[in-house]
Amino acid sequence: MTLSTDLRYPVGRFSAPASKTYADFTAAIDVLRQLPRLLTAAVDGLDDSQLDTPYRDGGWTVRQVVHHLADSHLNSYIRFKLALTENWPTIKAYDQEAWANLPDSKMPVQVSLDLATAVHARWVALLESMTEEQFELGFTHPIYGSMTLAHALAMYDWHSRHHVGHINGLRSRMGW
Repeated sequence: MTLSTDLRYPVGRFSAPASKTYADFTAAIDVLRQLPRLLTAAVDGLDDSQLDTPYRDGGWTVRQVVHHLADSHLNSYIRFKLALTENWPTIKAYDQEAWANLPDSKMPVQVSLDLATAVHARWVALLESMTEEQFELGFTHPIYGSMTLAHALAMYDWHSRHHVGHINGLRSRMGW
């Protein structure tokens, strides 16, 4: 994995994969399987002051990143279920910046670590049950347009590595 020097994009910007093979899906699913463990390890031993430190100037705090991952991945899991049970549904977008500033984003991170663990267990089980053809189903995002589940899976593979990279990068820079 190549690391970026841009603190906003520690694993680089998202780039849609050129191929969409079942092997690609399996690799991305494995990232989602590992996310709860990697996220837990990334925040292990951090105190409240460290959790409330932004990963970069103008960025979210570590605590907000953890809660954002749970919020975002819960939304994505639901979007997958909608796409598998409806014909190209239009999904609801949400304001992630506003969500990151709601009072529940100040809760202990363990709440969202537990939520991410539960959501990812269900999501991975769902993903592993899907056929290659089902990854070509999708939804319409009101901002980004039509998106296949293959594309969404690749995005959330990246999203997982991206935000864990924010936390681990901060820990490395701060010597935590």
